[in-house]
Amino acid sequence: MEQINVAEETEKSAEGAAVKTIDRAARLLTALARDGDQGTMLSDLARRTGLGKGTVHRLLGALSDVGYVTQDAASRRYRLGVGLELLSGTARHGRVAALASPLLERIASITADTAFASVQDGLAAVCVGREVGSFPIRTLSLDVGNRRPLGVGSGSLALLAFLPDADIDRIIAGNQRWLAEYPGFGPGELSAMIAETRRYGFSFNDGRVVQGMNAVGVPVLDMKKRPIAALSVAAIAERLRGDRIAEVAALLQQEAAELAALLRAGTMEAGQRTETPAAASVQDRAGVRQARRKV
Repeated sequence: MEQINVAEETEKSAEGAAVKTIDRAARLLTALARDGDQGTMLSDLARRTGLGKGTVHRLLGALSDVGYVTQDAASRRYRLGVGLELLSGTARHGRVAALASPLLERIASITADTAFASVQDGLAAVCVGREVGSFPIRTLSLDVGNRRPLGVGSGSLALLAFLPDADIDRIIAGNQRWLAEYPGFGPGELSAMIAETRRYGFSFNDGRVVQGMNAVGVPVLDMKKRPIAALSVAAIAERLRGDRIAEVAALLQQEAAELAALLRAGTMEAGQRTETPAAASVQDRAGVRQARRKV
């Protein structure tokens, strides 16, 4: 007579229950996503998902514990929580890093200096990509995963400068303590740097973060002209000054347009270039030719 492995059957039963719970949780999250910020009542969620109110209540409690769902105390409505936003942000960051990688390689090859890709994460700029050029003296001021307050560093400043004014004010106010760790990046100094970056269409860091190292950054803009990433190049000060600042900026603007096109592929024709801010101002700033050649 065939013996039944009780432990194995119990494990299979537990796995089946876990899968069923995940399926139900996914249905709840999908239903919540329909209503966005206005939120959804528990009874409506039960109706939409076909689950009992007791089941929905238990699942919402578990999802709330991990930050995937939040409930408004006044309206009693449920909506998606910040935990899911963090997961979504991680996925977006990974996509930017993957698409930017060959562009960073090209930038580093052309300039022989270090190229970076950065994205916004709340009040911070996060480095999501780095390629080192062939020049013997390397500028490794950031590792992948490093965070700085928005506005500190060329890529970080490029991200901050092209946000709406209200967002900029909120970010600078929220980063006051953090910015105190970086001399020369107070609200007044940042406002001046933002104005200059907007005027010329690219940021320039003249040794403010690391003495003897300069850097240039440009934003990657979405269809609404909001920054979704930034590309930058850092080098020792002797290599990144004068006319070469504008030449490197022009190269970065071309690559930023390419990255923007890649990021929106699927909703628009792949490969179509998007506008980068004040592209003509590169020549206005230094009076140099477009940088399609080696810089």
